Amino acid sequence: MKKSSRILVIVSAVLMLGAYFFPIWKISLEAPQYPEGLEMNILINNITGDVAKINGLNHYIGMKHIHAEDFIELKLLPYAVGLLAAFGLLTYWRNNQKLLYTWAVLLIIFGVVGAVDFYLWEYDYGHDLDPMAAIKVPGMSYQPPLFGYKQLLNFLAGSFPALGGWMVIGAISTVIGISIIELRTKKNNKHEKSNVNTIGHSNVGLQ
Repeated sequence: MKKSSRILVIVSAVLMLGAYFFPIWKISLEAPQYPEGLEMNILINNITGDVAKINGLNHYIGMKHIHAEDFIELKLLPYAVGLLAAFGLLTYWRNNQKLLYTWAVLLIIFGVVGAVDFYLWEYDYGHDLDPMAAIKVPGMSYQPPLFGYKQLLNFLAGSFPALGGWMVIGAISTVIGISIIELRTKKNNKHEKSNVNTIGHSNVGLQ
């Protein structure tokens, strides 16, 4: 790998560790009766913020209560992030392109699986409602957006990465970018070497 690629590899591995210190995702609720807004922060192993207030509101529309201990993802995530960061350190230490490409593929799979799992979690909470709920609106579901804003009754729900999530996204994007650059460099070097060999053989033929 090029020297610049190795530097970015170690930076990406360190960025992954940001998930241990900062929230990964944030879901917010805005409504006239809550001018200060409500927030729920998803950490690598916990859920914090106005969870009790949000559970209280969700009770009226029949949504299940949110408890961090119910999510196996929050138990597995610290190990998954740690292994991926360690793989990055191994890639830096071994200075090996194949390890870099493998790391990029693992990070892409991690990102896709994480997004799909989060969507399914939101779908389940937004659609699996208690039929005995105090407030029932025919045909209404309360699934928050995967990314962005969505109006749910009189609440504007927002769903965006938090600082830890942006650090992980930055790491994944950087590793994908490095891999593409290394692949192109390898391809160009191979092409130039092939041209040199062709010219060399031609010169020998002319003699």
